[in-house]
Amino acid sequence: MAKAVDVAIIGAGPAGLTAAYLLGKAGFSVTVIERDATYVGGISRTVEHEGFRFDIGGHRFFSKSREVVDLWNELLPDDFIERPRMSRIYYEGRFYSYPLRAFEALRNLGLWRSSLCMASFGLAKAFPKKDVRSFEDWVVNQFGRKLYSIFFKTYTEKVWGMPCTEMSADWAAQRIKGLSLGAAVFDGVKRSLGLNKRPNNGMQAKTLLENFRYPRLGPGMMWEAARDRVLDHGNRVLMGHALKQLAQSGDGWRMTATTSDGTTVAIDATHVISSAPMRELATRLHPLPAALPQASALRYRDFLTVALTIRSPDLFPDNWIYIHDPKVKVGRVQNFRSWSPEMVPDPAIACVGLEYFCFEGDGLWSASDAELVALATREMALLGLCSADQVTGGTVVRQEKAYPVYDEDYAANVAAVARELEARYPTLHLVGRNGMHRYNNQDHAMMTAMLTVRNILAGARVHDVWAVNEDAEYHEAGREGSVEGSIEGGALSSLRAVPERLPETHPKARRAA
Repeated sequence: MAKAVDVAIIGAGPAGLTAAYLLGKAGFSVTVIERDATYVGGISRTVEHEGFRFDIGGHRFFSKSREVVDLWNELLPDDFIERPRMSRIYYEGRFYSYPLRAFEALRNLGLWRSSLCMASFGLAKAFPKKDVRSFEDWVVNQFGRKLYSIFFKTYTEKVWGMPCTEMSADWAAQRIKGLSLGAAVFDGVKRSLGLNKRPNNGMQAKTLLENFRYPRLGPGMMWEAARDRVLDHGNRVLMGHALKQLAQSGDGWRMTATTSDGTTVAIDATHVISSAPMRELATRLHPLPAALPQASALRYRDFLTVALTIRSPDLFPDNWIYIHDPKVKVGRVQNFRSWSPEMVPDPAIACVGLEYFCFEGDGLWSASDAELVALATREMALLGLCSADQVTGGTVVRQEKAYPVYDEDYAANVAAVARELEARYPTLHLVGRNGMHRYNNQDHAMMTAMLTVRNILAGARVHDVWAVNEDAEYHEAGREGSVEGSIEGGALSSLRAVPERLPETHPKARRAA
Protein backbone atom coordinates (compact mmCIF):
# COMPACT_ATOMS: atom_id res chain seq x y z
CA MET A 1 0.00 0.00 0.00
CA ALA A 2 1.33 3.43 -0.96
CA LYS A 3 2.28 5.93 1.72
CA ALA A 4 0.53 9.27 1.10
CA VAL A 5 2.38 12.54 1.77
CA ASP A 6 2.06 16.16 0.76
CA VAL A 7 5.46 16.28 -0.99
CA ALA A 8 7.79 13.57 -2.29
CA ILE A 9 11.41 14.61 -2.87
CA ILE A 10 13.94 12.88 -5.11
CA GLY A 11 17.48 13.24 -3.80
CA ALA A 12 18.92 14.04 -0.35
CA GLY A 13 21.48 16.59 -1.48
CA PRO A 14 21.58 20.28 -0.47
CA ALA A 15 18.51 21.19 -2.54
CA GLY A 16 16.41 18.17 -1.58
CA LEU A 17 17.15 18.37 2.14
CA THR A 18 16.69 22.14 2.23
CA ALA A 19 13.23 21.72 0.74
CA ALA A 20 12.38 18.82 3.06
CA TYR A 21 13.42 20.73 6.17
CA LEU A 22 11.57 23.93 5.29
CA LEU A 23 8.42 22.05 4.27
CA GLY A 24 8.50 20.10 7.52
CA LYS A 25 8.77 23.35 9.49
CA ALA A 26 5.68 24.56 7.63
CA GLY A 27 3.74 21.45 8.67
CA PHE A 28 3.88 19.47 5.43
CA SER A 29 4.31 15.71 5.36
CA VAL A 30 7.37 14.78 3.31
CA THR A 31 9.19 11.68 2.10
CA VAL A 32 12.69 11.93 0.62
CA ILE A 33 14.23 9.11 -1.41
CA GLU A 34 18.01 8.87 -1.76
CA ARG A 35 19.81 6.32 -3.93
CA ASP A 36 22.93 6.27 -1.73
CA ALA A 37 22.49 3.72 1.03
CA THR A 38 24.83 5.48 3.47
CA TYR A 39 25.42 9.17 2.88
CA VAL A 40 23.23 12.23 2.45
CA GLY A 41 24.52 15.44 0.89
CA GLY A 42 25.10 14.32 -2.70
CA ILE A 43 28.34 15.79 -3.99
CA SER A 44 28.46 17.81 -0.74
CA ARG A 45 28.66 14.69 1.39
CA THR A 46 31.54 13.75 3.66
CA VAL A 47 32.80 10.18 3.34
CA GLU A 48 34.36 8.35 6.30
CA HIS A 49 36.99 5.65 5.93
CA GLU A 50 38.75 4.08 8.91
CA GLY A 51 38.03 7.19 10.99
CA PHE A 52 39.27 9.65 8.36
CA ARG A 53 36.71 12.00 6.87
CA PHE A 54 37.01 13.63 3.47
CA ASP A 55 35.09 16.05 1.31
CA ILE A 56 34.12 15.19 -2.26
CA GLY A 57 35.48 18.11 -4.24
CA GLY A 58 36.08 20.72 -1.52
CA HIS A 59 33.14 22.87 -0.39
CA ARG A 60 33.63 26.31 1.10
CA PHE A 61 30.64 27.67 3.01
CA PHE A 62 30.39 31.18 1.64
CA SER A 63 27.30 32.94 0.32
CA LYS A 64 26.16 36.49 -0.27
CA SER A 65 22.63 35.36 0.53
CA ARG A 66 21.64 36.19 4.08
CA GLU A 67 18.84 33.62 3.97
CA VAL A 68 21.24 30.83 3.07
CA VAL A 69 23.72 31.83 5.77
CA ASP A 70 20.93 32.05 8.34
CA LEU A 71 19.75 28.56 7.38
CA TRP A 72 23.27 27.16 7.70
CA ASN A 73 23.50 28.69 11.18
CA GLU A 74 20.07 27.35 12.09
CA LEU A 75 20.97 23.81 11.07
CA LEU A 76 24.49 23.83 12.47
CA PRO A 77 24.67 26.58 15.12
CA ASP A 78 27.79 25.48 17.01
CA ASP A 79 29.98 23.58 14.57
CA PHE A 80 31.40 26.06 12.07
CA ILE A 81 35.07 26.92 12.12
CA GLU A 82 36.75 29.81 10.27
CA ARG A 83 39.42 28.60 7.87
CA PRO A 84 42.01 30.48 5.87
CA ARG A 85 42.04 29.81 2.15
CA MET A 86 45.46 28.71 1.00
CA SER A 87 46.01 27.16 -2.38
CA ARG A 88 48.89 26.93 -4.79
CA ILE A 89 49.51 26.05 -8.41
CA TYR A 90 52.03 23.33 -9.22
CA TYR A 91 53.92 23.79 -12.45
CA GLU A 92 57.15 22.11 -13.58
CA GLY A 93 58.24 21.15 -10.11
CA ARG A 94 57.55 24.52 -8.48
CA PHE A 95 54.69 25.90 -6.43
CA TYR A 96 53.05 29.27 -7.08
CA SER A 97 50.89 30.91 -4.45
CA TYR A 98 47.33 31.65 -5.47
CA PRO A 99 46.46 34.51 -5.27
CA LEU A 100 49.67 35.40 -7.02
CA ARG A 101 52.71 36.77 -5.17
CA ALA A 102 54.59 38.68 -7.78
CA PHE A 103 58.16 38.25 -6.50
CA GLU A 104 57.68 34.55 -5.83
CA ALA A 105 56.29 34.01 -9.33
CA LEU A 106 59.18 35.91 -10.91
CA ARG A 107 61.69 33.91 -8.89
CA ASN A 108 60.08 30.58 -9.77
CA LEU A 109 59.73 31.37 -13.45
CA GLY A 110 63.22 32.80 -13.72
CA LEU A 111 64.31 35.99 -15.40
CA TRP A 112 64.14 34.65 -18.94
CA ARG A 113 60.69 33.07 -18.66
CA SER A 114 59.34 36.06 -16.73
CA SER A 115 60.57 38.34 -19.49
CA LEU A 116 58.87 36.15 -22.07
CA CYS A 117 55.61 36.31 -20.10
CA MET A 118 55.73 40.09 -19.96
CA ALA A 119 56.63 40.34 -23.62
CA SER A 120 53.83 37.94 -24.52
CA PHE A 121 51.39 39.99 -22.43
CA GLY A 122 52.49 43.20 -24.10
CA LEU A 123 52.15 41.63 -27.54
CA ALA A 124 48.62 40.44 -26.77
CA LYS A 125 47.59 43.90 -25.60
CA ALA A 126 49.16 45.61 -28.59
CA PHE A 127 47.75 43.17 -31.14
CA PRO A 128 44.72 41.42 -29.63
CA LYS A 129 42.84 38.85 -31.63
CA LYS A 130 39.69 40.48 -32.92
CA ASP A 131 37.59 37.40 -33.65
CA VAL A 132 37.48 36.01 -30.10
CA ARG A 133 35.69 32.68 -30.23
CA SER A 134 37.36 30.28 -27.83
CA PHE A 135 38.56 30.09 -24.24
CA GLU A 136 42.10 30.14 -25.61
CA ASP A 137 41.44 33.30 -27.63
CA TRP A 138 40.00 35.13 -24.65
CA VAL A 139 42.71 34.16 -22.13
CA VAL A 140 45.56 34.87 -24.56
CA ASN A 141 44.10 38.31 -25.20
CA GLN A 142 43.88 38.98 -21.47
CA PHE A 143 47.17 37.49 -20.24
CA GLY A 144 49.35 36.64 -23.23
CA ARG A 145 50.08 33.22 -24.71
CA LYS A 146 52.92 32.37 -22.33
CA LEU A 147 50.92 32.85 -19.13
CA TYR A 148 47.98 31.08 -20.74
CA SER A 149 50.12 28.01 -21.45
CA ILE A 150 51.51 27.96 -17.90
CA PHE A 151 48.51 28.77 -15.71
CA PHE A 152 45.34 28.02 -17.69
CA LYS A 153 45.59 25.46 -20.47
CA THR A 154 46.52 22.14 -18.85
CA TYR A 155 44.31 22.35 -15.77
CA THR A 156 41.27 23.54 -17.72
CA GLU A 157 41.58 20.70 -20.22
CA LYS A 158 41.95 18.16 -17.41
CA VAL A 159 38.78 19.34 -15.74
CA TRP A 160 36.54 19.52 -18.79
CA GLY A 161 37.96 16.88 -21.09
CA MET A 162 38.03 19.07 -24.18
CA PRO A 163 40.66 21.32 -25.82
CA CYS A 164 40.64 24.99 -24.85
CA THR A 165 40.29 25.84 -28.53
CA GLU A 166 36.84 24.21 -28.47
CA MET A 167 35.54 25.99 -25.36
CA SER A 168 33.48 29.14 -25.61
CA ALA A 169 35.08 32.50 -24.86
CA ASP A 170 31.93 33.30 -22.83
CA TRP A 171 32.98 30.76 -20.23
CA ALA A 172 36.41 32.34 -19.80
CA ALA A 173 34.84 35.77 -19.40
CA GLN A 174 32.55 34.43 -16.64
CA ARG A 175 35.11 32.24 -14.88
CA ILE A 176 37.89 34.82 -14.70
CA LYS A 177 35.76 37.95 -14.51
CA GLY A 178 37.05 40.67 -12.22
CA LEU A 179 40.62 39.32 -12.36
CA SER A 180 43.20 41.10 -14.52
CA LEU A 181 46.94 40.57 -14.75
CA GLY A 182 47.62 44.11 -13.64
CA ALA A 183 45.34 43.83 -10.59
CA ALA A 184 46.78 40.43 -9.66
CA VAL A 185 50.38 41.61 -9.96
CA PHE A 186 49.64 44.80 -8.01
CA ASP A 187 47.89 42.78 -5.29
CA GLY A 188 50.76 40.28 -5.34
CA VAL A 189 53.40 42.98 -4.93
CA LYS A 190 51.58 44.38 -1.90
CA ARG A 191 51.31 40.91 -0.39
CA SER A 192 54.94 40.15 -1.11
CA LEU A 193 55.91 43.35 0.74
CA GLY A 194 53.42 42.70 3.54
CA LEU A 195 51.48 45.85 2.69
CA ASN A 196 48.08 44.32 1.99
CA LYS A 197 46.47 43.89 5.39
CA ARG A 198 42.85 44.15 4.26
CA PRO A 199 41.17 40.74 4.03
CA ASN A 200 39.31 39.84 0.91
CA ASN A 201 35.66 39.87 2.01
CA GLY A 202 34.27 38.13 -1.05
CA MET A 203 33.20 41.34 -2.75
CA GLN A 204 36.42 41.35 -4.79
CA ALA A 205 37.12 38.95 -7.63
CA LYS A 206 35.67 35.56 -6.70
CA THR A 207 38.95 33.83 -7.47
CA LEU A 208 40.66 35.87 -4.70
CA LEU A 209 38.37 34.91 -1.79
CA GLU A 210 40.63 34.36 1.24
CA ASN A 211 38.56 33.09 4.17
CA PHE A 212 35.64 30.74 4.46
CA ARG A 213 33.60 28.90 7.05
CA TYR A 214 33.58 25.14 7.21
CA PRO A 215 31.79 22.53 9.36
CA ARG A 216 34.38 21.03 11.67
CA LEU A 217 33.61 17.47 10.48
CA GLY A 218 33.15 18.36 6.81
CA PRO A 219 30.19 19.51 4.71
CA GLY A 220 28.36 16.23 5.25
CA MET A 221 27.92 17.33 8.85
CA MET A 222 25.55 20.05 7.62
CA TRP A 223 23.42 17.67 5.59
CA GLU A 224 23.38 14.99 8.27
CA ALA A 225 22.01 17.67 10.62
CA ALA A 226 19.40 18.64 8.01
CA ARG A 227 18.37 14.99 7.64
CA ASP A 228 18.02 14.68 11.40
CA ARG A 229 15.78 17.77 11.51
CA VAL A 230 13.63 16.29 8.75
CA LEU A 231 13.25 13.11 10.80
CA ASP A 232 12.48 15.18 13.92
CA HIS A 233 9.47 16.59 12.06
CA GLY A 234 8.14 13.05 11.72
CA ASN A 235 9.01 12.83 8.02
CA ARG A 236 10.99 10.13 6.23
CA VAL A 237 14.35 9.93 4.43
CA LEU A 238 14.54 6.59 2.66
CA MET A 239 18.19 5.67 2.06
CA GLY A 240 19.19 3.22 -0.64
CA HIS A 241 16.02 3.95 -2.63
CA ALA A 242 16.37 4.75 -6.34
CA LEU A 243 13.63 6.31 -8.43
CA LYS A 244 11.91 3.70 -10.60
CA GLN A 245 8.92 5.55 -12.01
CA LEU A 246 7.03 8.80 -11.55
CA ALA A 247 3.48 8.89 -12.89
CA GLN A 248 0.49 11.16 -12.49
CA SER A 249 -2.22 9.62 -10.36
CA GLY A 250 -5.51 11.48 -10.06
CA ASP A 251 -4.72 15.00 -8.84
CA GLY A 252 -1.27 14.01 -7.66
CA TRP A 253 1.61 11.63 -8.24
CA ARG A 254 2.48 7.98 -7.69
CA MET A 255 6.24 7.58 -7.20
CA THR A 256 7.86 4.16 -6.96
CA ALA A 257 11.38 3.52 -5.73
CA THR A 258 13.43 0.35 -5.53
CA THR A 259 16.13 -0.87 -3.17
CA SER A 260 19.21 -2.94 -4.00
CA ASP A 261 17.39 -6.15 -3.06
CA GLY A 262 14.53 -5.39 -5.44
CA THR A 263 12.01 -4.19 -2.87
CA THR A 264 9.61 -1.61 -4.31
CA VAL A 265 8.12 1.25 -2.30
CA ALA A 266 5.19 3.33 -3.55
CA ILE A 267 4.59 6.92 -2.45
CA ASP A 268 1.56 9.05 -3.31
CA ALA A 269 2.15 12.82 -3.22
CA THR A 270 0.47 16.06 -4.19
CA HIS A 271 3.77 17.66 -5.20
CA VAL A 272 7.10 16.18 -6.31
CA ILE A 273 10.45 17.98 -6.03
CA SER A 274 13.24 16.48 -8.13
CA SER A 275 16.97 17.06 -7.77
CA ALA A 276 17.68 13.93 -9.83
CA PRO A 277 19.62 14.45 -13.06
CA MET A 278 17.24 15.90 -15.62
CA ARG A 279 18.17 13.17 -18.11
CA GLU A 280 17.35 10.46 -15.57
CA LEU A 281 14.06 12.02 -14.48
CA ALA A 282 12.84 12.23 -18.08
CA THR A 283 13.35 8.49 -18.59
CA ARG A 284 11.41 7.68 -15.40
CA LEU A 285 8.36 9.82 -16.15
CA HIS A 286 5.19 8.08 -17.29
CA PRO A 287 4.10 8.85 -19.88
CA LEU A 288 7.48 9.72 -21.36
CA PRO A 289 7.82 13.43 -22.19
CA ALA A 290 7.96 14.62 -25.79
CA ALA A 291 11.27 16.30 -24.93
CA LEU A 292 12.90 12.95 -24.06
CA PRO A 293 15.36 13.24 -26.99
CA GLN A 294 16.53 16.60 -25.68
CA ALA A 295 16.85 15.25 -22.13
CA SER A 296 18.76 12.22 -23.39
CA ALA A 297 21.23 14.51 -25.16
CA LEU A 298 22.32 16.16 -21.90
CA ARG A 299 25.86 15.17 -20.89
CA TYR A 300 27.83 15.13 -17.65
CA ARG A 301 31.46 15.22 -16.53
CA ASP A 302 32.24 12.65 -13.85
CA PHE A 303 34.74 12.77 -11.06
CA LEU A 304 36.57 10.52 -8.63
CA THR A 305 38.59 11.11 -5.50
CA VAL A 306 41.44 8.86 -4.40
CA ALA A 307 41.95 9.45 -0.67
CA LEU A 308 45.37 8.46 0.62
CA THR A 309 46.54 8.25 4.21
CA ILE A 310 50.18 9.25 4.50
CA ARG A 311 52.67 8.95 7.34
CA SER A 312 53.31 12.65 7.88
CA PRO A 313 52.06 14.99 10.62
CA ASP A 314 52.02 18.09 8.42
CA LEU A 315 52.23 17.21 4.74
CA PHE A 316 51.68 20.73 3.38
CA PRO A 317 49.66 23.74 4.56
CA ASP A 318 47.38 24.19 1.52
CA ASN A 319 43.66 23.42 1.50
CA TRP A 320 44.21 22.25 -2.06
CA ILE A 321 46.77 22.41 -4.84
CA TYR A 322 45.97 22.88 -8.52
CA ILE A 323 48.08 20.56 -10.65
CA HIS A 324 48.99 22.23 -13.94
CA ASP A 325 51.68 19.70 -14.76
CA PRO A 326 50.76 17.69 -17.89
CA LYS A 327 52.93 14.74 -16.78
CA VAL A 328 50.28 13.60 -14.29
CA LYS A 329 46.54 12.93 -14.61
CA VAL A 330 45.51 14.34 -11.22
CA GLY A 331 43.84 17.75 -11.44
CA ARG A 332 43.78 18.85 -7.82
CA VAL A 333 45.03 17.60 -4.44
CA GLN A 334 42.97 18.28 -1.30
CA ASN A 335 44.61 18.34 2.14
CA PHE A 336 41.85 17.49 4.58
CA ARG A 337 43.75 18.47 7.73
CA SER A 338 43.92 22.02 6.35
CA TRP A 339 40.15 22.02 5.81
CA SER A 340 39.60 20.91 9.40
CA PRO A 341 42.00 19.20 11.82
CA GLU A 342 39.09 17.18 13.18
CA MET A 343 38.70 15.33 9.89
CA VAL A 344 42.05 13.58 10.45
CA PRO A 345 42.02 11.66 13.76
CA ASP A 346 45.71 10.68 13.93
CA PRO A 347 48.16 13.59 14.32
CA ALA A 348 50.92 11.46 12.81
CA ILE A 349 48.94 10.68 9.64
CA ALA A 350 47.84 13.05 6.86
CA CYS A 351 44.88 12.43 4.58
CA VAL A 352 44.81 13.87 1.07
CA GLY A 353 42.35 13.53 -1.79
CA LEU A 354 43.61 13.36 -5.37
CA GLU A 355 40.88 14.46 -7.75
CA TYR A 356 40.59 12.97 -11.22
CA PHE A 357 38.13 14.27 -13.80
CA CYS A 358 36.75 11.70 -16.20
CA PHE A 359 33.75 10.39 -18.10
CA GLU A 360 31.77 7.45 -16.78
CA GLY A 361 33.06 4.34 -18.50
CA ASP A 362 36.45 5.71 -19.57
CA GLY A 363 39.78 4.28 -18.46
CA LEU A 364 40.05 6.18 -15.19
CA TRP A 365 36.44 5.55 -14.18
CA SER A 366 36.68 1.85 -14.98
CA ALA A 367 40.02 1.25 -13.26
CA SER A 368 39.93 -0.83 -10.09
CA ASP A 369 40.31 0.81 -6.70
CA ALA A 370 43.73 -0.83 -6.29
CA GLU A 371 44.88 0.54 -9.65
CA LEU A 372 43.70 4.03 -8.77
CA VAL A 373 45.36 3.98 -5.34
CA ALA A 374 48.59 2.86 -7.02
CA LEU A 375 48.27 5.65 -9.62
CA ALA A 376 47.66 8.28 -6.95
CA THR A 377 50.63 7.02 -4.92
CA ARG A 378 52.93 7.24 -7.95
CA GLU A 379 51.73 10.72 -8.84
CA MET A 380 52.17 12.03 -5.28
CA ALA A 381 55.78 10.84 -5.43
CA LEU A 382 56.27 12.29 -8.92
CA LEU A 383 54.97 15.64 -7.70
CA GLY A 384 57.38 15.50 -4.77
CA LEU A 385 54.62 15.74 -2.17
CA CYS A 386 55.54 12.47 -0.45
CA SER A 387 57.40 9.26 -1.10
CA ALA A 388 55.53 6.08 -2.01
CA ASP A 389 56.65 4.30 1.17
CA GLN A 390 54.92 6.96 3.29
CA VAL A 391 51.47 5.95 1.96
CA THR A 392 49.71 3.74 4.49
CA GLY A 393 46.39 3.17 2.73
CA GLY A 394 43.81 4.50 0.34
CA THR A 395 40.24 4.34 -0.89
CA VAL A 396 38.29 5.58 -3.92
CA VAL A 397 35.02 7.49 -4.17
CA ARG A 398 33.37 7.81 -7.59
CA GLN A 399 30.96 10.67 -8.22
CA GLU A 400 28.95 10.26 -11.38
CA LYS A 401 27.31 13.30 -13.00
CA ALA A 402 29.36 15.70 -10.90
CA TYR A 403 29.33 18.50 -13.46
CA PRO A 404 26.68 19.22 -16.10
CA VAL A 405 28.36 19.65 -19.48
CA TYR A 406 27.56 22.76 -21.49
CA ASP A 407 27.90 21.64 -25.06
CA GLU A 408 26.61 23.57 -28.04
CA ASP A 409 22.99 22.43 -27.61
CA TYR A 410 22.61 22.18 -23.84
CA ALA A 411 20.72 25.46 -23.32
CA ALA A 412 18.10 24.62 -25.95
CA ASN A 413 17.78 21.07 -24.61
CA VAL A 414 17.31 22.23 -21.02
CA ALA A 415 14.78 24.85 -22.08
CA ALA A 416 12.78 22.28 -24.07
CA VAL A 417 12.60 19.88 -21.12
CA ALA A 418 11.82 22.55 -18.54
CA ARG A 419 9.20 24.19 -20.75
CA GLU A 420 7.33 20.93 -21.29
CA LEU A 421 7.48 19.74 -17.69
CA GLU A 422 6.37 23.06 -16.22
CA ALA A 423 3.50 23.37 -18.72
CA ARG A 424 2.23 19.81 -18.29
CA TYR A 425 3.01 19.27 -14.63
CA PRO A 426 2.59 22.36 -12.42
CA THR A 427 3.17 20.25 -9.30
CA LEU A 428 6.52 18.84 -10.49
CA HIS A 429 9.41 21.07 -9.39
CA LEU A 430 13.02 20.92 -10.59
CA VAL A 431 15.75 22.07 -8.17
CA GLY A 432 19.49 21.90 -7.65
CA ARG A 433 22.51 21.36 -9.85
CA ASN A 434 21.51 18.21 -11.69
CA GLY A 435 17.79 18.72 -11.37
CA MET A 436 18.13 21.90 -13.43
CA HIS A 437 21.31 20.91 -15.33
CA ARG A 438 23.03 24.04 -14.07
CA TYR A 439 26.47 24.22 -12.52
CA ASN A 440 25.23 25.91 -9.34
CA ASN A 441 27.15 26.44 -6.16
CA GLN A 442 25.79 24.75 -3.05
CA ASP A 443 24.11 27.96 -1.88
CA HIS A 444 22.46 28.53 -5.26
CA ALA A 445 21.06 25.00 -5.16
CA MET A 446 19.64 25.73 -1.72
CA MET A 447 18.01 28.93 -2.95
CA THR A 448 16.22 27.08 -5.74
CA ALA A 449 14.78 24.81 -3.05
CA MET A 450 13.79 27.75 -0.86
CA LEU A 451 11.88 29.37 -3.70
CA THR A 452 10.22 26.08 -4.62
CA VAL A 453 8.97 25.75 -1.05
CA ARG A 454 7.51 29.26 -1.28
CA ASN A 455 5.77 28.31 -4.52
CA ILE A 456 4.24 25.23 -2.90
CA LEU A 457 3.08 27.29 0.08
CA ALA A 458 1.55 29.86 -2.29
CA GLY A 459 -0.10 27.23 -4.48
CA ALA A 460 1.39 28.81 -7.61
CA ARG A 461 4.77 29.49 -9.25
CA VAL A 462 5.05 33.03 -7.90
CA HIS A 463 8.85 32.79 -7.78
CA ASP A 464 10.98 31.79 -10.74
CA VAL A 465 13.68 29.36 -9.59
CA TRP A 466 15.43 29.73 -12.95
CA ALA A 467 16.12 33.38 -12.16
CA VAL A 468 18.38 32.83 -9.16
CA ASN A 469 21.35 35.03 -9.98
CA GLU A 470 25.01 34.62 -9.14
CA ASP A 471 24.66 36.40 -5.80
CA ALA A 472 22.00 33.85 -4.77
CA GLU A 473 19.29 36.45 -5.02
CA TYR A 474 16.22 36.02 -7.17
CA HIS A 475 13.80 37.84 -9.43
CA GLU A 476 10.03 37.53 -9.32
CA ALA A 477 8.74 35.42 -12.19
CA GLY A 478 7.71 37.63 -15.09
CA ARG A 479 4.83 35.26 -15.72
CA GLU A 480 4.00 31.89 -14.28
CA GLY A 481 5.99 29.01 -15.81
CA SER A 482 7.86 31.24 -18.28
CA VAL A 483 11.26 29.56 -18.66
CA GLU A 484 12.15 31.52 -21.79
CA GLY A 485 11.31 34.83 -20.18
CA SER A 486 13.50 34.14 -17.17
CA ILE A 487 16.44 33.10 -19.36
CA GLU A 488 16.12 36.27 -21.39
CA GLY A 489 16.04 38.21 -18.13
CA GLY A 490 19.38 36.80 -17.00
CA ALA A 491 18.40 33.51 -15.38
CA LEU A 492 21.58 31.81 -16.51
CA SER A 493 23.67 34.34 -14.62
CA SER A 494 23.30 32.08 -11.58
CA LEU A 495 25.47 29.46 -13.21
CA ARG A 496 28.90 28.67 -11.99
CA ALA A 497 31.09 29.09 -15.03
CA VAL A 498 31.49 25.99 -17.16
CA PRO A 499 32.73 25.75 -20.71
CA GLU A 500 30.45 25.69 -23.71
CA ARG A 501 31.83 23.70 -26.64
CA LEU A 502 32.11 25.77 -29.79
CA PRO A 503 30.13 24.66 -32.84
CA GLU A 504 32.46 23.31 -35.48
CA THR A 505 30.98 25.06 -38.50
CA HIS A 506 29.70 28.37 -37.19
CA PRO A 507 31.84 31.47 -37.67
CA LYS A 508 30.84 32.75 -34.28
CA ALA A 509 30.38 30.98 -30.96
CA ARG A 510 26.85 30.54 -29.80
CA ARG A 511 26.34 32.24 -26.47
CA ALA A 512 25.04 30.23 -23.52
CA ALA A 513 22.68 32.99 -22.50
